[in-house]
Amino acid sequence: KAMDSNPPHLKTNFSPKFYAHAPGRVNLIGEHVDYCGYSVLPMAIEQSILAAVSVNDSETIELANTNPQYKDFRVSGTEEIDIGKDNPQWHNYFLCGVKGIQENFSLPSLVGMQCVVDGTIPASSGLSSSSALVCCAGLVTMEANEKSLSKVALAEICAKCERYIGTEGGGMDQSISFLAEKGTAKLIEFNPLRATDVQLPSGAVFVISNCCVEMNKAASSHFNIRVVECRIATKMLAKVKGLEWKRLVKLAQVQTELGASLEEMLSLVEEVLHSDAYSRAEICQALGITPEQFSTDLLSSNTQHVTHFKLYQRARHVYGEASRVLCFKSVCDSQPADSIPLLGDLMKESHASCRDLYECSCPELDQLVDICSRKAGAVGSRLTGAGWGGCAVSMVPSDKVESFIRTVRETFYAPEPRRAAMEKQSLFVSKPGGGATIFIEE
Repeated sequence: KAMDSNPPHLKTNFSPKFYAHAPGRVNLIGEHVDYCGYSVLPMAIEQSILAAVSVNDSETIELANTNPQYKDFRVSGTEEIDIGKDNPQWHNYFLCGVKGIQENFSLPSLVGMQCVVDGTIPASSGLSSSSALVCCAGLVTMEANEKSLSKVALAEICAKCERYIGTEGGGMDQSISFLAEKGTAKLIEFNPLRATDVQLPSGAVFVISNCCVEMNKAASSHFNIRVVECRIATKMLAKVKGLEWKRLVKLAQVQTELGASLEEMLSLVEEVLHSDAYSRAEICQALGITPEQFSTDLLSSNTQHVTHFKLYQRARHVYGEASRVLCFKSVCDSQPADSIPLLGDLMKESHASCRDLYECSCPELDQLVDICSRKAGAVGSRLTGAGWGGCAVSMVPSDKVESFIRTVRETFYAPEPRRAAMEKQSLFVSKPGGGATIFIEE
């Protein structure tokens, strides 16, 4: 309804030519493994980003948001788009999608657009609000400039172009935003990108709850530090095994090169890597590189300050989590009588690994997960998204949903005034939603 009349942010009359919609997602299992080359198992959610778009011949892109806390922005479509990485604003994510389409089609200039953006995905919640905005912008720019791409191609472009903002993600968020279908989760695989239906068991639902700690992964180095640690672990393992380590950047590539199982990769981690943090000097000595090469070839722009790296813990998490994803899908496919508790156990193991080995949880998330699993009746609960804040996803028997929500509300949200004020937007049942779409205004 906010889109039905002329928005006050735009100074000229606004008559949308089309609408673009891109959903957020909840990752059921498979955290921090997509950028290591491994499969993930998310589903799209009903919460989404929506843009109303008019097209004109001004060659200027005007952006407005229905939320007044996000400032208007204007940029020329005839000049190179510059996307700042320091303290990124909402419009920077939109510009990632714009620039990705412009570069893919080698467009010297872009058609003029007025875009009003609305969204129901809580910001910095781990439900992919930023990637959904990038995907929506890519879809908008493609349609406005009368171009055409497959959903797979759009997902791949949007995954790459989000890196303009400094986040070295792996492509899960963009892939599920485009490839999702109502009623089913998806196993997302990479190289090449493909999505396979995963039918979730009947008798249980997934409930999302926000710990109310915000984490913007592009505005901090937590996320990219983990990417770097996995990259270094890849090279350390590959060098020990006599592989061409300089060209390998993902832990999955080491497994493929060795023709090993995930269990064998876990054994290799135990054999090769020590549990103490590695210093820069130790890594340089092991790889036979200079400190300058280390900084240039292995670190990202916002991880240059890091001096020690936990390679053993990160590699153990990735190989273990990759195995849990395959087990989760296998249980969903075979539907044994005890499928719900089996899936719940995998979710619990995933959270423990994220908390202890990958260290991407936080006290509030751990408290929330503990309440969901131990007090409220979930068969499994885990953090979802990048972590360090944001949401937990819990698998709850269908007949216990009301009591589960009541217990979480009373135990986690009600005692804290700030949490209580956010509870209506922070605790909800999620069903698998559909993918990104264009709606043409009649």
